[in-house]
Amino acid sequence: MDKLTELSYALDTFYFLMSGVLVMWMAAGFTMLEAGLVRAKNTAEILTKNVGLYSIACIMYMACGYGIMYGDGTGIFPGFGMLGTADNAVADVVAGGDDAPYYSNLSDFFFQVVFVATAMSIVSGAVAERMKLWAFLGFAVVMTAVIYPVQGYWTWGGGFLGETFGYSDYAGSGIVHLAGAAAALAGVLVLGARKGKYGAKGEVHAIPGANLPLATLGTFILWMGWFGFNGGSELKVSDVGSANNVALVFTNTNLAAAAGLVGALILAKLWFGKADLTMALNGALAGLVSITADPLSPSPLLAIVIGLVGGLLVVGSIVMLDRKLHIDDPVGAISVHGTVGIWGVLAVLLSNGDATLSGQLIGLAVIFSWVFFASLLVWFILKTVMGIRVSEQEEYEGVDVHECGLEAYPEFTKSGD
Repeated sequence: MDKLTELSYALDTFYFLMSGVLVMWMAAGFTMLEAGLVRAKNTAEILTKNVGLYSIACIMYMACGYGIMYGDGTGIFPGFGMLGTADNAVADVVAGGDDAPYYSNLSDFFFQVVFVATAMSIVSGAVAERMKLWAFLGFAVVMTAVIYPVQGYWTWGGGFLGETFGYSDYAGSGIVHLAGAAAALAGVLVLGARKGKYGAKGEVHAIPGANLPLATLGTFILWMGWFGFNGGSELKVSDVGSANNVALVFTNTNLAAAAGLVGALILAKLWFGKADLTMALNGALAGLVSITADPLSPSPLLAIVIGLVGGLLVVGSIVMLDRKLHIDDPVGAISVHGTVGIWGVLAVLLSNGDATLSGQLIGLAVIFSWVFFASLLVWFILKTVMGIRVSEQEEYEGVDVHECGLEAYPEFTKSGD
């Protein structure tokens, strides 16, 4: 076997795996962000949800999700059988030439499974502080095993959205982020708002998070992990063209995040008269979501514009959902990943000549409809079978004590504070 081929294969596989590690680190980012934006009495439970959902995603995507997404879209528990050995993958590269994979199925599985966990993490923050832990984990099983993989097959797995309609989504503004937001929205609508969030006359009561330094740390972790999220989607780095593409993807990803934060911060100052840190943090994440659908085609200047628009949109969306529609989303996840995810998919049209408006709109409609209504059904089933919301007393005292039997900050807080 040609040594150069082996070296290229090893380099690409290593790059793919390290990109997956960066995306896995995003799980820590979501965990810290959400832990910082909920009240102290609900912190341990949200930490448990995040480590739990990541573990469930890994198991269920191995068992069946990967096979559904990259098989024929209908397989039952095919995941284990699809994962070949590294030796077979190298042989495929040698035999297949340019059309062969640049990595083994195992490295591809690892990279893809952390995307699944990212989509599920979006749901966690939106339903925080009032959902039963085991109902949430039950939903995670279905989301990661079936709901996400089916729409993933339609797009990245060779299904009709990509093949027939030409839907373009480089790293998942729609496939990952809109999907997670759609599942979250369905859950929030079935679950209802936190007690005390909205008054009898429609007034909105702010419920501040307990640890903004932690939320800020979570945002920086997510920002860092996103380089693997977008950069890894190039799939290889062993030739000059791919290496240059990765450099551009990293640059555009970073600039879009920066522009999103600045845009959200300025708009918050103009609108509220204060530099709202939570809006700034969500602005950075909005910039990242905005550029995810195509971080490769835009120039760095256009990436700044795309991220800036995302940062402005997320502020307006958070305010509208909260004040006008009374959709209680403690961390702003539906706005960051849903509203801005839609913008990110449409922004592809600004620089990618192969994308079409009809293809992008059809992709958005199909992904949202499938995930929202499938999730709605699952949430209703869980509500009927086991209930999804804690009691009013448990919510008042904090879900940490009642769901986990401990508190995250026992020296500094009392249940019910």
